[in-house]
Parts: sequence; structure tokens; C-alpha cells
Amino acid sequence: MFTFVAVTLFSLTFLMAVGTIAWMFLHYHDKMVAALLFQPIPQDAPVYHVRIRRPRVVPSARRATPSLSTGILAA
Repeated sequence: MFTFVAVTLFSLTFLMAVGTIAWMFLHYHDKMVAALLFQPIPQDAPVYHVRIRRPRVVPSARRATPSLSTGILAA
């Protein structure tokens, strides 16, 4: 009896798997063919011309403004 139940379950699951594969093949046949026949458009690799410009800092002729002395702020 165990053998009969095991064979039945195995057969049913095998048939269900085959049915699922067949259904998916029939349902998605057009998409699979389109994917196999697809030829991507060739694109040239982009070329980047990068210029880094960092001018040297020229010392300023101006003097920095004097800061407030701490004595003024102390109350």
C-alpha cells in the first residue's frame, strides 16, 4: 500500500512539473524567441576629457581685519 501511495504522489508531482513547464513554454514562447533574437545596439565607449585647473594662491596685498579684543566682550 505504501508503494502505491508513493508511486501515485511521485507521478502526480512529476506530471504537475511537466505541465507547469509546458504551460510556461506555451505562454512565454514569444518572449523567449524575442530574447534569443535580440541584438543590442553597439555603443562606443564614452571618452571623457578631464581638465583639472588649480591656480596657485597669490598672497593678498590686503591685511586681515583685526578681531575684537577679548577685553571688550568680558563684562
